[in-house]
Order: sequence, then C-alpha cells, then structure tokens
Amino acid sequence: MQKLIPTQKLYPKRHLVAASGIAALLCLSLLVYPSREVEAKKTFINIESEEQSPEQVTHVIETDLHQLIENETTGEDNLASSQNTDDFQYKKTFTVSSGDTLSVLFAKAGLNNSLLHSILSTNKEAQRFTHLKIGQSISFEFDESQELHAVSTPISATETIYLEKQLETEQFAFRKDVAPTQTSEKYAQGVIEGSLFSATGKAGIPYGLALNMANIFGYDIDFAQDLRVNDEFELVYEEKTLDGETIGTGNILAARFINRGKEYTAVRYTDKQGNSSYYAADGSSLRKAFIRTPVDFARISSRFSNGRKHPILNRIRAHKGVDYAAPRGTPIKAAGDGRVTLAGPKGGYGNTVVIKHGQRYQTLYAHMQGFAKGVRAGSNVKQGQVIGYIGTTGLSTGPHLHYEFQVNGVHVDPLSQKLPTADPIHASEKKRFMEFSKPLLAKLDTNKDTQLALNEQQ
Repeated sequence: MQKLIPTQKLYPKRHLVAASGIAALLCLSLLVYPSREVEAKKTFINIESEEQSPEQVTHVIETDLHQLIENETTGEDNLASSQNTDDFQYKKTFTVSSGDTLSVLFAKAGLNNSLLHSILSTNKEAQRFTHLKIGQSISFEFDESQELHAVSTPISATETIYLEKQLETEQFAFRKDVAPTQTSEKYAQGVIEGSLFSATGKAGIPYGLALNMANIFGYDIDFAQDLRVNDEFELVYEEKTLDGETIGTGNILAARFINRGKEYTAVRYTDKQGNSSYYAADGSSLRKAFIRTPVDFARISSRFSNGRKHPILNRIRAHKGVDYAAPRGTPIKAAGDGRVTLAGPKGGYGNTVVIKHGQRYQTLYAHMQGFAKGVRAGSNVKQGQVIGYIGTTGLSTGPHLHYEFQVNGVHVDPLSQKLPTADPIHASEKKRFMEFSKPLLAKLDTNKDTQLALNEQQ
C-alpha cells in the first residue's frame, strides 16, 4: 500500500494561500463579467515552479486574466475588423500571362466588366491599358470603401501609366509618369567579318541601334548584297541611364561606314523648325526619294532581265523587276511617299500593291501574303511604311517579293537606276549645320585614333 504524503509537503503553505487568492479573483471576475465564451474556456495555471514567488505567480495570473477580460469585451469588434480589413487587400498586382486580357485581369481583381467598359468608354487614353504584353505587371489599388481607386502599369523602364478616380467627378482620369533619365554620348566601332548584326553585336551595339544605322545608310548601301569582309563602321550615339544603370539608347548622332573602300558619313541635324534628318558632311541629304530595297536583308533570287525564262510558264518572258526571297510574312515597305492605286489581286501577280509617286514614278509589289492595315486604293503611304507581307500568291514558286520600278511608264532596273535625292540643307541653315556637325565628326576621328592605339598596345 502506497504511503500518502501530506499536502503541506507537496505545496508549501505560502503557495496554497496564493492559489486561494487567485481562485477568489477568478470567481469574482466571472460574476462581474459573465460570458458564454468565458464559461466555455479552460484556464490552465502553472503553479508547480518553485522558483516563482507567490507575488510573481499572482501578477502573471492577474495579467492573463486582465487580457482575457479585455479580449472578451472587444472580441466581437476584433472579429468584425478581421473580416472587413485584415483579409482585404488594398493593392492587387498581377503579371500578364498568355491569353490574359484587361477584362480577365479585372475579373481576377474582383471587379466587374461594367466598370471596365465605363472607364474605357469615357477616357480615350485608357485604351493604352488594353495593349498588354506577356510578363507586364498591372496593379489595382482600392480605397477604404473597397472600391477601385487606381489602375497602373509600367509600359517601359521609365514610363508608367495610371487611371485614377477623381474625388470631384468620380470619373477615372489618365496620368503618365516618366522617370527622369540621364543621356550621355557613347562611341562604338566594328569591322565586318560576316553579317552586319554579328559585327554590331560583337561591338556591343544593340540590335535596334544597328538597324537604325542600316536605315541611315540604306539609300547608298544594300546591306544584304553590298557588304564585304573588312568593311568598317563607327558611330556616336545616345545612351540613356536611370539611377546609374543603362536602360536603352537614343538617336545616332553621327556615323561613318566604309563599304568597298568608299566612305559614307552621316550627321543627325535638327533644323530651326524642329525637323530632324541625316546629312552627309557637306550638308547634302542622305535621304533619297526611294529606298533601294523594300525588304530588309532579303536575298535577291532573280534580277531584272529582258530574256529570262519564266519558271512556271517555261518560256522566255521579260522579268521587269527584281525578286527578293524571304520567309513568308516578312514585312514589305513602301519605297517612297505616294498614293496607293491598287491593293488587291492582279492576275499572275497575286496580291499586289501599286503606288504612284508623283507624276513620273510608280512602284509595284507582287505575290503578297496579305496587306498591312489601312493599305487600300486611294490611301497615302510614307516611305518605309509597311504595306504588306511576303507570300506566294499568283504565279510564284516560293515566298518572295516581286518588285517593279517605272519611270514615265517605262520599266527600269531598280538596282541600277539613279534615284533622286531629297533637298540638301537649306542655305539659311548651312552655317549652323557646319558648326553643329564638326564637333561630332571630330569625336569619330578622336575615338577611332584612341581605339587604334589601344588595339596596338594589346
């Protein structure tokens, strides 16, 4: 039989006194603050520690009891607050995925389409929010009433657009923020060893900037046919930075290209009326009335000939144009400013665009897959504007563009025809142009000398 141990030895007298006092406090609190939840809760009190004094134990229990009573009296308010605010997000941000539209994103944010249609119908600038790209983020901000307050999305590294509700009108207004950037001049140079883009890439020149350089010299150099190994190029261009980090490039300020031993120079100049264009060092315009090739970097598959054997008709038939082979869907550009006289099917030419350039010149573009938006008979087009896409309609053995050039109604070879140039710098602007261009051209020379010296040291 187990021997009983007196209670006094397990719990000293001072502890029993403290426990009695605490029990009395508990009973008193239940009488003063009755509650179903208090009755249902169990309170566990640890009084086994020999290290705590009765006063310390009493203080701990009184503190817990006070917190319990406070929670009991404010519990319903806290519960409501948790349901109304803690679970509510004042800002929701989504990343655009494949198939997402603005309507889909509004639904993800818990908003209905009627609000979206109301915003789009009352604000033309709001349409910019419909041009979403995969990976783009879009944020929805809500006010304390859980109503939409603002929508925002970054459209570039420096530009963010907003739609914000105006307190006075309750309508959404468009706003654009552009982060301040710093612009500096950069120099780059390279040598052609294969393609233009492999050389510019090796020189650290972004693709878009390399394409701009090709367009600047595109009136004189056919970059698909004329490039040779050891051709050289150099340029001074604008580099844009934000908080010390490069975020993009601006305009090419000056450039030089040596092709087959012949030097071509270009300087960007903005006249007093604010018009910008590229000119040679002597002030003559690099821009001509027609670009040499209406398809970028395409391969010539058939040249102008009066004695060519037609590949389908199998008989000698004059080929009154030049064929440019390129993948289906490659953009086709208008060779010059003009008015479209035909945009539709034309017998063996298939889908065809014909453009009249003033009284003397006319160009034709055949075998198109389709036409660019807005290109139709009677519409005006600008030089370099995309008018259609390469296809294989009509009498065609594969995807290519058939391009014809007429002068006074007579077909001529567009590759050998001397094309009229745009007007040179106006006499009233010549002095100002020379003062502006000389420092830029000097930078090309100075930087090239420095680069050559560095190469020799290596």
